[in-house]
Amino acid sequence: MLLRGSGTAGLWGWLTLLLVACAARASEITFELPDNAKQCFYEEIVQGTKCTLEFQVITGGHYDVDCRLEGPDGAVLYKEMKKQYDSFTFTASRNGTYKFCFSNEFSTFTHKTVYFDFQVGEDPPLFPSENRATALTQMESACVSIHEALKSVIDYQTHFRLREAQGRSRAEDLNTRVAYWSIGEAIILLVVSVGQVFLLKSFFSDKRTTTTRVGS
Repeated sequence: MLLRGSGTAGLWGWLTLLLVACAARASEITFELPDNAKQCFYEEIVQGTKCTLEFQVITGGHYDVDCRLEGPDGAVLYKEMKKQYDSFTFTASRNGTYKFCFSNEFSTFTHKTVYFDFQVGEDPPLFPSENRATALTQMESACVSIHEALKSVIDYQTHFRLREAQGRSRAEDLNTRVAYWSIGEAIILLVVSVGQVFLLKSFFSDKRTTTTRVGS
């Protein structure tokens, strides 16, 4: 699969391009999407090919991003605003370059980490005999079953890795907020304590001054 990224991500965009170039055969990519930025990817698809786009925001802000998928003629096939995760399956209606973009332009100060999996076509059969009318041998059937089970395991592993990364990000964010809140409470407690000391001293100082004036 050949993907080419473009957008307004600046330095992060070039880093994403480098990542895509190094993983041209990969269908799964995780990239950084800075605030107020947009990143697009392109794929050459043959007519009649079944494709699936799946994405998820792992870290950043409210864990949401805008996603848009366009056909070779510019027709919008899929468009969602501020989605945390979603999956979309379609069949290419014509040959050409399909474009899908992720936008974080609505965010002014939080960048996101986005994962997407873009699958084009179906896996080739494990054995050539699968396309024939003849029955598979017991060994071939077992291999096909194991192969399908391993693919399911890979999908589950990816899913749980994303959930773990997202949960870790939320925990770290919560830990930071609790730390700042604790520091704020400590500062407030210190200020209140010092203020009470000075307030009590002022009461005794006023009393001593009043006593001195009466005695004189």
